[in-house]
Amino acid sequence: MRTATIERVTGETQIAVTLNLDGSGVYDVATGIGFLDHMLEQLSRHSLIDLHVRGLGDLHIDAHHTTEDSALAIGTAFAQALGDRKGITRYGDALIPMDETLTRVALDISGRPYLVWRTSFSQPRLGDMDTELFKEWFAAFAQTAGVTLHIETLYGVNNHHIVESCFKGLARALRAAVTLDPRKLDAVPSTKGTLGGV
Repeated sequence: MRTATIERVTGETQIAVTLNLDGSGVYDVATGIGFLDHMLEQLSRHSLIDLHVRGLGDLHIDAHHTTEDSALAIGTAFAQALGDRKGITRYGDALIPMDETLTRVALDISGRPYLVWRTSFSQPRLGDMDTELFKEWFAAFAQTAGVTLHIETLYGVNNHHIVESCFKGLARALRAAVTLDPRKLDAVPSTKGTLGGV
C-alpha cells in the first residue's frame, strides 16, 4: 500500500495528514475551515485517495496559514506515498462540468512543481474563505507534491461551482496519474530513469 503520515508544525499551524493512494475515497477532515473541509472531502472522494486531516491554525487572524499549510502537508504526504514513482501512469487530466461551469485540469507527476491558474471569482469570499486563497492552496500542493498542474475554468458563473470543479478536476486527474500501469510496474515513466521529488 502506498501510504504516508506527516505532521507539519509551525508557529502558525499544526497540520497532521495521513493518506492512502490505493484507498477508496474515505475521508475524515477537520481544518477549522468549513468550506476547505468540504473541498478536501471532494478531493478524497473523487480521487479514491483515503485522506485524514487534522488542522489547528491561527484562524483568529485569517484562514491563510491554515489553508496553505494544509496543502503543503497533503502534498508532502502525497510525494512520500508515491515513493520512487515506479509504475505510475504519471499524467492525468479531467474535464469537469458542474451545472453552468466547466473546468479543465491537467497534471504531470514530474517532480517539477508548477502551477498554471486560469480561474477567477466574482466575489471575495465563500463561507469562511477568501476566494484568493484557492490559488494559494493549489500552488502549495503542487510545490510539495512535485506536480506540474494546470487548472483552467473555461466558463462559469457560480463561485461555489467554480471552486468545486477545480478540486474535483484535481481529484480525477490524480486518480488517473497515480494508477499503476501493469505493463511497466518496475520502471519509472521517464527516459531519465527518475522522477525526482521535491
